[in-house]
Amino acid sequence: MAAALPPGTAPIKPEFLVSLAPRDAPDDDAAEGGTSHANGRAGSGETQDEPEGTKKLSGAQRRRMSKEERKNKRGANKGRRFQKVRDEVELCWKVAIGKTCEFGAECRNTHDVAAYLAAKPRDIRFPQPTQLSYRSPFIEPTGEDEEMVDGDTQSVDFSTTCPIFEKTGECRHGLKCRYLGGHVRKGEDGSLELVVDEEKKARAASLEKELNFVDAVSLKLLRTKKYPYPIADAYLKELQEKGNDEKDEEEAKVETDVPAAPQPEVTEPNGVAGNAAPADPTPESSIKPDQPNPVVEADTPDVPVRFMEKKRLHWTGKTYLAPLTTVGNLPFRRLCVDYGADITCGEMGLALSFLQGSKEEWSLVRRHPSESIFGVQIAGSKPQLLVPAAEVLAREGANIDFVDLNCGCPIDLVYRQGSGSALLDAAGRLGKSLIGMNKALGEIPLTVKLRTGVKDGRNTAHKLMPRLASEWQVSALTLHGRTRQQRYTKLADWDYIKQCVETVRAKVADEDLPPIPIFGGGDCFSSEDYYAKMEQSGVDGVMIGRGALIKPWIFTEIKERREWDITSRERLELIRKYAEYGLNHFGSDTAGVNTTRRYLCEALSFQYRYVPIGLLERLPSKINDRAPAFRGRDELETLLASPDSRDWVKISEMFLGPAPETWSFTPKHKSNAYGAEESQG
Repeated sequence: MAAALPPGTAPIKPEFLVSLAPRDAPDDDAAEGGTSHANGRAGSGETQDEPEGTKKLSGAQRRRMSKEERKNKRGANKGRRFQKVRDEVELCWKVAIGKTCEFGAECRNTHDVAAYLAAKPRDIRFPQPTQLSYRSPFIEPTGEDEEMVDGDTQSVDFSTTCPIFEKTGECRHGLKCRYLGGHVRKGEDGSLELVVDEEKKARAASLEKELNFVDAVSLKLLRTKKYPYPIADAYLKELQEKGNDEKDEEEAKVETDVPAAPQPEVTEPNGVAGNAAPADPTPESSIKPDQPNPVVEADTPDVPVRFMEKKRLHWTGKTYLAPLTTVGNLPFRRLCVDYGADITCGEMGLALSFLQGSKEEWSLVRRHPSESIFGVQIAGSKPQLLVPAAEVLAREGANIDFVDLNCGCPIDLVYRQGSGSALLDAAGRLGKSLIGMNKALGEIPLTVKLRTGVKDGRNTAHKLMPRLASEWQVSALTLHGRTRQQRYTKLADWDYIKQCVETVRAKVADEDLPPIPIFGGGDCFSSEDYYAKMEQSGVDGVMIGRGALIKPWIFTEIKERREWDITSRERLELIRKYAEYGLNHFGSDTAGVNTTRRYLCEALSFQYRYVPIGLLERLPSKINDRAPAFRGRDELETLLASPDSRDWVKISEMFLGPAPETWSFTPKHKSNAYGAEESQG
């Protein structure tokens, strides 16, 4: 039977096959291209995907389209809009938590608790791990009678539990919580009283409270362009002066009657207009990374930290979860930490958005205390953006272990702006940015994630990486084994990763520099994959991206050096954990519940692709194998393998209650044939 399956098809045992035809394969290029950063903001639902079913146009057809038509066609899956779902009656949040609203009768939200509770949907029941089952409906009843109360508190179910209260001893949403019965009691006068568990609250202060909150004052300074950047300002002024000096020298050598064109003006992040950095990069050797900057020393009390004084990154042998757009949020990272991830990195943030004081962008730097090594990834096109952004991150992010510069993002909109993988072909701009960022970050290490090159067949990383390690003094490197042009259409080139590792280590040894961690990435989907790739390439570790999206327990497999035939009930417990972490992060009110639902469905849009290893004829499974239609070993395993997004919503309802009638979920990635991957096996 296995021989009858087309090449590149997962070798599922005959007794579990429903059809020999491989089901539609998700397009990971479309998923990666669908970042909210490129069009709108996180949570807006606006992505770079084209709508399902959109026909691909030929070159001639595209040329015949008008400019307006091309603009309308470009980029967006217009159906992916996730508007906030709110309560029918909005209760003032201060009243909801038992406080007095200073606006009184002028408050735009109601203060009538009885009216709010009468209109509020009934409480959701959050199941305990012991209630999970292999059989439909997959959540066993508790056996307890529902203790519902009459009158104005008819929506309250006193037998439910609130995930936030259980962890922190207090629910910050008060009466607006959709699990309200878990933290209220009925007072003598019949009204509801909020409960606080002081013991849990004290214990949770260090274990559950998220870190790296940016205060409103700093955000306002950023938005009004009044935030001070003494280190960045001094460095950018130095760059400008060097550029002007070199321009004067060049003009002195060449006599001409034609006046020189003026330099274009740019507005710096602090609102001061100045000359743009010259297009022709200044020699990086003229700007020394460890050279003290007299302007900075005069303006600030602290001398800039030299590279040798930066914290060293001891990452050899550690597991690393890749920064993942949309799905790599704090709840998902917590989940991966539970299963063995040692190093985590937040979603890619845009330097410009950080400098504009975007609340959504600054939420990306939040860290949970369980994340033992945590970094922030930043994308930008030039020193004028990246250096001040690094300075503000260093000042505001007290709990950041490293900052990673994205030099690998292949998204068209990011690339066209000169960010992401576009920096691979702009060594001058990249070098200036890294030197300035290193100064601005102080003792915080600066790392770089990059691809092998921009165009297929033109790998350039082996030339760039030694400079990153020596000239620009990056503290760690991660190389994804594909070019920008390849995206995910070919297997990662681990032989080339090995070549780059050897080149960097030779350069570091020649210059007697401290060794830096080098990680590789691409197609790692099992413990066997992980250790084979490490041995093959000589990297210090493998960054896990899609492998963790499909099976977050891959980190357990790596740590225990085994392939885990995880049961469907264990997978449902993983989903329960994600829902719990989502509610703690996004909130347990109506808006928070449905934001959690959205991101849970995003996660399930990857996890359904997992084929249980007990169903396979040979191991290990490959990340690019397409699964034919199959049934699982029980009802739950079959449901978890469903490619139907309506089933993902159904799974979310087990923990988050019924989805609102107006709410629907459109997957981030469209289906597409893998093509070239099949021939590479």
